[in-house]
Amino acid sequence: MKIRHQQVAGYFYPAEKEKLQQDISLLLNVAKPEKSFNKIFGIVSPHAGYIYSGKTAAYAYNLLKNKSYKTVIVISPSHAEYFPGISIYDGDAYETPLGIVEIDKDMTEKIVNNSKVIFKGIQGHRKEHALEVQIPFLQSVLKDFKIVPIVMGDQSKMFVDHLAEKISEVVDEETLVVASSDMSHFYSSEEADRLDSVVEQRINDFDFEQLLKDLDDKECEACGGGPIAVMMKAASLKNISKSYVINRSDSGDITGDKSEVVGYLSAVIYDN
Repeated sequence: MKIRHQQVAGYFYPAEKEKLQQDISLLLNVAKPEKSFNKIFGIVSPHAGYIYSGKTAAYAYNLLKNKSYKTVIVISPSHAEYFPGISIYDGDAYETPLGIVEIDKDMTEKIVNNSKVIFKGIQGHRKEHALEVQIPFLQSVLKDFKIVPIVMGDQSKMFVDHLAEKISEVVDEETLVVASSDMSHFYSSEEADRLDSVVEQRINDFDFEQLLKDLDDKECEACGGGPIAVMMKAASLKNISKSYVINRSDSGDITGDKSEVVGYLSAVIYDN
């Protein structure tokens, strides 16, 4: 088997299985959402170290408990390398301290088929933390699922629209989409709140076109803005148009330093 081994265990989250299970369990216990949603199409989850953004992520992952999905499509930005296009890991599985998760090769083939910009490869997967940190959470709340790990080397509108269309063609009620994104970086907590509230508003209004425009115009920041827009547009193509921000926070909530923070947000895309 060709396995993409864990790269950020011991750095973004604990490398020891028991400690990782314990930490995620604790986060899920403290981050209880007030609402529940029956038909969940997808979630937005942050990707910083669990100590900083894990609680915000847990609000979204808690919504998935007692649900079952055959496949989870995880869409991530690329922090470590730029490449034109969109890369789906070409191996057999992703590994974390909680074990391996197999790649859904059938769905991967369908997404890649007849696309000039979506390809199977290792680009974007070598060191990327934004995708990897989602998997232990998924392993903790779901059973018996495969993944389609997607890294966007380019998040411009053309790529967003194309990937959204391809995803909308393959998803069904047994598929979940996860968009991995942090919000603004290194502003005061006050300024971060102003910027991140724009993203929150766009998600709550289910306005992914305006979100992309706002990101372009620097009205807000989200390193995974493309993945969020892809998920929302794919949902809209399936006639799903409900979204709700469950939790928003910043790193200063943990460090106590509000002068320079990173913003986090979790959200759910759902059908009535």
